[in-house]
Amino acid sequence: MNIFDTCQSINDSLAEGNDRSARNELIKLLDYHERNDIEYSPLVNHFIRATGLYPYLKIETSSWTERYVHEVFKVDVGGKKTTLHREQSSLLKRLIDGESIAVSAPTSFGKSFVIDAFISIKKPTNVVIIVPTIALTDETRRRLYRKFANEYKIITTTEVELADKNIFIFPQERAMYYVNKIEQIDILVVDEFYKASSKYDKSRSPSLLKAMIKLGQISKQKYFLAPNITAIEENVFTKDMKFEDKLGFNTVFLEKFNLYPEIGRDEIAKGNALLKILNESRTKSLIYAASYPQIDKVSNLLNESIPISTKPLLTSFANWLTLNYGANWKLTNLIKRGVGIHNGQLHRSISQIQVKLFEESEGLDSIISTSSIIEGVNTSAENVIIWRNRKSGSNSLLDSFTFKNIIGRGGRMFKYFIGKIYLLEAPPTEGEIELAIPFPDTILGDIDADLYKESLNNEQIAKIIEFKEEMYDLLGKASFDRLLKENILQSNNSEFIKATAKQMKENPDEWNGLSYLNSNDPESWDRLLWKIISLHPGEWGDGPYGNQHRKFVAFIKVLVDNWGSTIPDLLDRLDDSDIDIEQFFKLERIAAFNLSSLISDINILQREILNNETDVSPFVSRVSHAFLPPVVYHLEEYGLPRMISRKLHQNDVINFLNPDLNIHNTIELFHKIGRDQILDMEFIDSFDKYIIEYFYEGITVLQE
Repeated sequence: MNIFDTCQSINDSLAEGNDRSARNELIKLLDYHERNDIEYSPLVNHFIRATGLYPYLKIETSSWTERYVHEVFKVDVGGKKTTLHREQSSLLKRLIDGESIAVSAPTSFGKSFVIDAFISIKKPTNVVIIVPTIALTDETRRRLYRKFANEYKIITTTEVELADKNIFIFPQERAMYYVNKIEQIDILVVDEFYKASSKYDKSRSPSLLKAMIKLGQISKQKYFLAPNITAIEENVFTKDMKFEDKLGFNTVFLEKFNLYPEIGRDEIAKGNALLKILNESRTKSLIYAASYPQIDKVSNLLNESIPISTKPLLTSFANWLTLNYGANWKLTNLIKRGVGIHNGQLHRSISQIQVKLFEESEGLDSIISTSSIIEGVNTSAENVIIWRNRKSGSNSLLDSFTFKNIIGRGGRMFKYFIGKIYLLEAPPTEGEIELAIPFPDTILGDIDADLYKESLNNEQIAKIIEFKEEMYDLLGKASFDRLLKENILQSNNSEFIKATAKQMKENPDEWNGLSYLNSNDPESWDRLLWKIISLHPGEWGDGPYGNQHRKFVAFIKVLVDNWGSTIPDLLDRLDDSDIDIEQFFKLERIAAFNLSSLISDINILQREILNNETDVSPFVSRVSHAFLPPVVYHLEEYGLPRMISRKLHQNDVINFLNPDLNIHNTIELFHKIGRDQILDMEFIDSFDKYIIEYFYEGITVLQE
């Protein structure tokens, strides 16, 4: 690269008003300086200032004007000052002025710094941040805990007593628990708000929309974040918000390598191309494989082709997985080769540990992933490899939006100026992306028709009226209005609620014996479990209808020993039901989320309709925590696996069966015991120590 010629090109682009071209050329120039250890000249610093990339300024070679800009754009983001780039600063100023903004910006934009700076400067009383996944909940919690835990109570779970100042961080499903407990929200932040559209997340969009409606009513201000959107179709959810398209302001450059024309449909050639990239680049790589079968395919290829690593950290992790999850898991062999898997169904702590290892120089080199890597965490890599151009879990081609979201994981400020995108299959056609967020019919039963009549058509208003009249007949007006006001029904499907209520009203005798679910004898649960899961066929596992149910019921009856038994022991007992470790993860997740929500709603409806004094909320609580002690289940979200909690319990360090424990006083207990004391305990092995240090990082406030 000729530095002078490149500077001239950048200057020409700026003179023509083409900031994006100038910024791209500049980022490539900065990469060249970084790779060749070249000091920035005053001219390079001048271009950094001119393109708005202020954090990249090198103070030691800057003129006084550049040094002044670097200082002026510094803000407190919680415990330390950070220089924002031009567009971050503009966005922050407007939020501080009280505007509600929906912003679309690249993954590398640094939207989280704006949130942190807003909290630090405005010092709001209540902040609610809705994120799409549990994994992103913990990542956000870690960042904000370290900065603000001395001033705010950081709340990520349900049923927590509020403090004077609170920061709530959770997926949309948990948000509903606090609708009637928070009097006013200073700012409602919705990360990845494009998921409100059923086009991008059919299963979860109703619950997100419901949360946006209910919480939006008590929010002074709103800040919605998403990538790759060029316009928003008029809708009630972003009404009165300013839409900001910041897509043109990139802080890294994406370089694409189109390998698919020469590969064609030759799977062997595609595999060889992947191996060549991994062997020659020697850097961090994210491999988008789209589906579980394709993850298996790539896993087998890499297990057969990549030699076992000599990195001690990976050896230690592989041994830990063998001990705690079994010797025959494919992930264990991949870890030995410096490769991880991210698919959205692994235990939270396993996913978190892998992402942590991916950030380590002596950790994982590559991660094979479904779209969970773009939804669940904010990790990036120098290489993003598109192995499969299909959407996760389907055979549909990637759309332009999802494709851009995936490749947006390439590059990172201060680490990889250039993200390298390798296309082993053809990309989608580029296009403008207008986000549409219509009212789904499934949540109409939970909507006030008078409040939202301008956003509803006549047919929808008629459906709301009809639904409420039918529910009044089934439950009584006072009873149904109270349930709506309390927001305690967890289902986001009004028709399901109505159908279940009708079935109870017409066949009350079929619900006799529901209280058996509170029994400690799992054999007495069969009939009720079969009846309950038959209300939602198709959600309980793979295989034909009857086999699905049989397998799921068998799984629940074994999962009841989740705290007292190891996972290898549980898998041995599930072998006759043909449930392997991958299915174990999937079914445990279904039980904790889907089954617990279903039984919770059934419990509420039967109390209102049957009035038989039965209450199976104890069973609902046990299922929702996967039959683990509640605090142990929540600690997994904080990065502490159940195996380590079990060791601490068995060695009388912490009694996790203490009913008075909650996540907040347990964190206090961990601080009281101290990290060093736990690390010195003889039953804590080498990789346990690595995990515990990571766990303590996430519950420790930054020292100024």
